[in-house]
Amino acid sequence: MSKHPPLGLSAAIARWAARASLAILTACGPTGAPAVGFGVAGPVGQETGPTRERIHKVPLVDREGQAHLLHTRICRPPGEAPARVAVIAHGSPAIAADRPTYRPSSCEGEAARWFLARGYLVVFGLRRGFGETGGPFAEAVGESCVAERYVASARESARDLDALVVYATGLPYAKPNGAIVVGQSAGGWAALGYNSMPHPKVAAMVSMAGGRGGRVNNQPNRNCRADQLAQAAGKLGETATTPMVWVYTENDSFFAPQIASDLHFRFTQAGGQAVLHRLGPFGADGHGLFNGRGGPAIWGPILEPYLRSRGAL
Repeated sequence: MSKHPPLGLSAAIARWAARASLAILTACGPTGAPAVGFGVAGPVGQETGPTRERIHKVPLVDREGQAHLLHTRICRPPGEAPARVAVIAHGSPAIAADRPTYRPSSCEGEAARWFLARGYLVVFGLRRGFGETGGPFAEAVGESCVAERYVASARESARDLDALVVYATGLPYAKPNGAIVVGQSAGGWAALGYNSMPHPKVAAMVSMAGGRGGRVNNQPNRNCRADQLAQAAGKLGETATTPMVWVYTENDSFFAPQIASDLHFRFTQAGGQAVLHRLGPFGADGHGLFNGRGGPAIWGPILEPYLRSRGAL
């Protein structure tokens, strides 16, 4: 019996080997930068400052198979032990022309320092359509503001969050599981979308003033079909699996207290689990509580017991 496979089989093996080699080459990112799916990570910036921060280019492949690199700042806590990942999801400006001006938040900000002090590896990634990430704006709702578009926006944003979670938990100085996601405004809405989809590496999710369609034409308390937003929250709640914490304020010019209550009612009525905290006014506009001066002193005591209850602190 011949020791060599038939010619047809040899050709098949050769084709498989070629594909495997290509997959391996595609999966190999730069040193310290894990591969995500078939995306290739971009270059990693120099380590700087006391938080050893670096700029990373996190790979993402969209529904059409197009590759993107999410411009991301990652801040490390003290010590060398693997740290739990905290992905912080930014909002979206009321004026669309401001999206290209977005930058990842600073490692020196109060919110970042709160998480770093508790041992988290803090990840600030810009989603598609924002800042140096660039590319098409993937989470547009459109002028109709119907529930289906709000749901699609949440889940498309969640694609970016998932890319950030998978990338960061693959870093050599990060824990591979038990990550948390904290989203502000549109980032909070993205967290709802992510909760409605598989997220095996995430243990806790927080929505800070979460929603979409607020301040239409940059006018305070003018919302694009808040009733449809609530309906969308119900749809997302149907498949949400992780208990959440939601935080809103009395003087939020994007999402007034009644809107927050309506979103919570529809989400939990559909099966989602969330504790709603409706706080008093904060500054000139409570929508900025999460990143505002003195904000962690207010939301920190709410998040800390929740994160501990989820085994994420």
